Amino acid sequence: MKEIIIDVLADGSISVETRGFSGKSCLKESQFIKDLLGKEKSNQLTPAYYQGKQKTKKYLQLCG
Repeated sequence: MKEIIIDVLADGSISVETRGFSGKSCLKESQFIKDLLGKEKSNQLTPAYYQGKQKTKKYLQLCG
């Protein structure tokens, strides 16, 4: 299940967390919230963001 969790802390700061997304879709789906709230102070990406971003090493045969 895809979720966007918004926490308003006692000091007035707001935390936005996404769950159930993979790759850059979490950033795209939560962008409307960032647009409403204003400037982002920090950003912490979860392991789900990097899912499917593993680079495959390719080796070229240089000698016969």
